[in-house]
Amino acid sequence: MKKFRASEFVAEQAWGSVLLADFEDVTVKLHWTDQPYRWHANTGREVFTVLDGCVDMHVRENGQENILRLEAGDGVSVEPGDEHVAHPRGPARILVVERKDSE
Repeated sequence: MKKFRASEFVAEQAWGSVLLADFEDVTVKLHWTDQPYRWHANTGREVFTVLDGCVDMHVRENGQENILRLEAGDGVSVEPGDEHVAHPRGPARILVVERKDSE
C-alpha cells in the first residue's frame, strides 16, 4: 500500500504527473498544473477530478464551446471523442483515470 498526499504534490512543469496505479491499459495519475492543457479528444473514456484548486473545463459540443467550472471535489466523465481542454485558475491538482494511449 502506498500513501500519497495530493495537496502537497508539485510537478516540475505544468501537467507533470505521478503514476498512482496501472491497470493493464488504464492509468491513474495525479497531475499538478498552473497552465492550460490543449484541445484534444481522448481515444477512450476519462475521469477527471479536481482534488485541489479550481479548473475551467472548456468543452466543444455541437460546434459550441461551453465552460464547466470544477472546484475541489468536482469532476467530469469524458466520453471518447469529446473535445475538451482544462484551464486551471491558479495551481491545481487533478486525478485522471484514462487509457494509456490517451493524449
